Amino acid sequence: MKKVKQIQNSARTSVDAMLAGYYFQNSKRISYDPTHKLIYRPSTSNVALISGGGSGHEPADFGYVGSNLLTASVNGDFFSPPKPGAIIEAIKKTDNGKGVLLIVKNFPSDMESFTKAKFIAEKAGHKIEIVCVSDDHSVENSSTYSKRHRGVAGTVLIHKILGALAEKGMSLSDLKKAGEQLNANLFTLGVALEGAVLPETQRPMFELDHDEVYFGVGIHGEDGYRKVPYHSSEQLAIELFNKMKHLTDWNSTETYAVLVNGLGSTTLMEQYIFTHDLSRLFKIENVNAAFVKVGSYLTSYNMHGISLTLLRLPDPSWLKALEEETDASHW
Repeated sequence: MKKVKQIQNSARTSVDAMLAGYYFQNSKRISYDPTHKLIYRPSTSNVALISGGGSGHEPADFGYVGSNLLTASVNGDFFSPPKPGAIIEAIKKTDNGKGVLLIVKNFPSDMESFTKAKFIAEKAGHKIEIVCVSDDHSVENSSTYSKRHRGVAGTVLIHKILGALAEKGMSLSDLKKAGEQLNANLFTLGVALEGAVLPETQRPMFELDHDEVYFGVGIHGEDGYRKVPYHSSEQLAIELFNKMKHLTDWNSTETYAVLVNGLGSTTLMEQYIFTHDLSRLFKIENVNAAFVKVGSYLTSYNMHGISLTLLRLPDPSWLKALEEETDASHW
């Protein structure tokens, strides 16, 4: 198989170079700790919000450090979570006495690293809580139909809502409760047209025939639930929409936030074509989409694909929080 050219110098130094480039652009607004791979902003008088994970999902999570959003992002190596020591350093840099909320995607290695950091930081006197995001409702394979429940693109909506609530002075315990309520109303499903080509091997993480798409594939190339011939954007929209309808059991009295997320190499034209197909289905089903975002917000490096996130909005303050202005670079 022919290798794919990528703009990099060395896979080993790519994460550090990326963060340094991001800081060069945003140095008037944020701070950068290259030793611990931290992007952070000055502490405020509120609870600090820290998130992060493996690199390769940009602009998540450093693109969401800003007002009404995150206080810090801890960035691991490619598809690998940050070490507990780096997370502890982020806590030290941002905790002003009101406590720290860690927003963690539900992957075993991520949860292990952040939980260990929480334990060590608490022994040092910090007040720490964790919100675990598990919005991926795809099934792992077509035989078991067990739910994946990993943290994917919906995490970005939780970042924004909790960030805005923290900025209004919400306590650490109340932010944790709000995060758990948000997660219970959050649903994401995805589809890939091509696997990401990994920077070290220059080869795709999974293979598809030329005419195939892969429903339910994970953001690290985890198995999806079905490969089928590809026909159109409308086909993709109908599949994901109908799955969402079954998951949420929506009715016309409910309000939803919608996130259409490109997975890395999906063009904006493709994203908006898919969104148009989706909007027609929403109209047919009389679903109230009060908030809609379209773009690449949590990617799988350069995977060609798209994900759909729905967040049920039973609390009007959640919608208001989504609409609050921010200076974060990629919201």
